[in-house]
Amino acid sequence: MTNISSDVIRGYNDTMILYLLRQGPSYGYEISKKIKELSGEKYIIKETTLYSAFTRMESKELITSYSGESESGKKRTYYRITDQGETYYRERVDEWNLTKDVIEKFIAV
Repeated sequence: MTNISSDVIRGYNDTMILYLLRQGPSYGYEISKKIKELSGEKYIIKETTLYSAFTRMESKELITSYSGESESGKKRTYYRITDQGETYYRERVDEWNLTKDVIEKFIAV
């Protein structure tokens, strides 16, 4: 099976993370697991990529973080999308649709 190059998808990591946070607050491992599952295991986000995305998005106020505990009592950092993050997500979806339309013109199947 061919996996997706991280170079190709890099610009959409934030969009994927925001998509998942639109469903509710979550933490790093769970987000990583969901990305792997939803992509049919064709894309596995690296831990360093994920956490640098969290840092970048938090500095842009697209997400916020807070400390919490799992059901087992383990401390975790949870992330949630902000109103700015929601707006950014919608802009990125529009940009993706435009990008896809252009690139499809150059892909011979």
